[in-house]
Amino acid sequence: MVDNTMALMHTTYSPQSIKVENNTDVRLKEQTDKFEAFFIKKVLDISLKNDNKLFEKDAGDKIYNSMYNDAMSDSLTGKFGFSEMLFNFLKEGR
Repeated sequence: MVDNTMALMHTTYSPQSIKVENNTDVRLKEQTDKFEAFFIKKVLDISLKNDNKLFEKDAGDKIYNSMYNDAMSDSLTGKFGFSEMLFNFLKEGR
């Protein structure tokens, strides 16, 4: 298992200010954040796949890894800029 707590504490991305003007913008921002979390979780699921044949798998390994990736994706949401970019793109399209 890789300890990446130091990397999370030293993120350099600072999102620009997003202008949330009404209730529709609030709902749109929530959905774009959820999409970014989903995207990050899929990337983590693929990149942190542990196919080590040396050790046997427990019944809880998949559950633990899924919970770990969920927590990581939730904590990283809003730090990559996908949500902000998607929000601004969809807001301009209205």
